[in-house]
Amino acid sequence: MEKRTSCSVQTSTNCDNSLEILNSAHQATGAVQMRIKNANSHQDRQSQTKSMILTDPGKVTEPISRHRRNHSQHVLKDVIPPLEHPMVEKEGYLQKAKIADGGKKLRKNWSTSWIVLSGRKIEFYKDSKQQALPNMKTRHNVESVDLCGAHIEWAKEKSSKKSVFQITTVSGNEFLLQSDIDFLILDWFQAIKNAIDRLPKNPSCGSLELFNLQRSSNSELPSHGHIDRKEQKPEHRKSFMFRLHHSASDTSDKNRVKSRLKKFISRRPSLKTLQEKGIIKDQIFGSHLHTVCEREHSTVPWFVKQCIEAVEKRGLDVDGIYRVSGNLATIQKLRFIVNQEEKLNLDDSQWEDIHVVTGALKMFFRELSEPLFPYSFFERFVEAIKKQDSNEKIETMRSLVKRLPPPNHDTMKILFRHLTKIVAKASQNLMSTQSLGIVFGPTLLRAENESGNVAVHMVYQNQIAEFMLTEYDKIFSSEED
Repeated sequence: MEKRTSCSVQTSTNCDNSLEILNSAHQATGAVQMRIKNANSHQDRQSQTKSMILTDPGKVTEPISRHRRNHSQHVLKDVIPPLEHPMVEKEGYLQKAKIADGGKKLRKNWSTSWIVLSGRKIEFYKDSKQQALPNMKTRHNVESVDLCGAHIEWAKEKSSKKSVFQITTVSGNEFLLQSDIDFLILDWFQAIKNAIDRLPKNPSCGSLELFNLQRSSNSELPSHGHIDRKEQKPEHRKSFMFRLHHSASDTSDKNRVKSRLKKFISRRPSLKTLQEKGIIKDQIFGSHLHTVCEREHSTVPWFVKQCIEAVEKRGLDVDGIYRVSGNLATIQKLRFIVNQEEKLNLDDSQWEDIHVVTGALKMFFRELSEPLFPYSFFERFVEAIKKQDSNEKIETMRSLVKRLPPPNHDTMKILFRHLTKIVAKASQNLMSTQSLGIVFGPTLLRAENESGNVAVHMVYQNQIAEFMLTEYDKIFSSEED
């Protein structure tokens, strides 16, 4: 009886415990159902509640980050590799002017910039403080030049300022850099030239512009950071097939054009025949001095005489004559007329700006296929100018001038005699022998191979032109008419 009673009590206790467990489970289920019902208006909580209920046992779920900034950082870290900051090779202040953007000419506007040369690029900052700013938004606004495939050259005709060189990029951007301190600008020129020479010559090498374009496209990734590479919209497939079809047709068109050009070239008359018929005329600009003089049956080109006569008639007392640049478009127009052998009257109103005439004369000498001082005489003139004794220097110069070919000798004599008249009016035109030496030195003589020290050559070029001008009477004394 006692056993039955204890069993009843135990059974009753177990039942009560079972009821409590069932009630607890029922309450828990009700609580979960209430959470699901109340979370209908909250998408995030509903997804969390459902995932908690539907998650398979033993499967570990990763925590869901709800912060968009964290997502973007992780996505950019995976997509864009961290940039390596190249070592700064040179930095400092220079005068800068951008004169072309993508091949489109811009108005020249000089400004002082803090310039940083590092690796394959040059960056232009307003000042040195901007470079040190940690703000990436500010750093992105900085203009940079990709030196891969770029070209650097001295550009005296592009500005009235002294010591100016130009950088031209493969994308068509053109920059002028300048400093009044000679050794500083020469140092910059050599540093940038060395940087360009180290880079591949192929203009299609990966440029900074291409990298910036890829970076900007990657920055527009969705905030959740998933890149679906498998899915491709139907219109994308169509556009791809369209491009593929047209690229094939373009190739066939190019091949057709090439074959027609080959047939035309094989049937075309020779250059000599076209010149005899007068269809193609010999150019004045860009030709050899001997060729021009031979065609004109003279030892001094007719165009040189015309320009000198016009300058002596109305330009001897003009401020900055031969130093100030004329309008380039008008100079090119004058160049075209001379090359076409049309009648030229420099007294016409369209050539009233005497700087256009002097600019065209300098361009004629600069574009000669061989300079007025022949390549074979360059080193001899350099050795002569190095001599310490003045009389010995004059005698060496006289000997070299006498041995020049007749067109070079006679043209040089007329030109330097004209320049002595410019110097005689230096009080009015402010052009000294030194100023004219700087203008005409690199124009009249240069080395055939500029692989040597450009800075040293420039110094000798200016000194030779200045000495020829200063000692004109002694060098050409025995030849005066």
